[in-house]
Amino acid sequence: MTAQPHHPARPGSSFAPPMRTLAQLREALSTWGFPGDREEFEKELDAAELDDLARVREITQAYRHRVLLRYDAQGMAALARPTADVEDELRRKLREAGAR
Repeated sequence: MTAQPHHPARPGSSFAPPMRTLAQLREALSTWGFPGDREEFEKELDAAELDDLARVREITQAYRHRVLLRYDAQGMAALARPTADVEDELRRKLREAGAR
């Protein structure tokens, strides 16, 4: 395997840190995750039964998604929306659906 070029992580870029192993995911959470993600990941993983592979996979996918979301401009914009805006949009969509 050849060495991959270094791509600086920055919001809005297409960069995604390697997260194919638990060690890589831990590193990505520590470096690029939201504050507290690494600790929460460890707590959830510690509480999971090793034989419950579906739960372990669910946990790892959720935290991998959080790292990817952190560097998606649209995702971060959606997270930054005020609750009132989201509520207004949902009410409008419900009214529109009810009018059909």
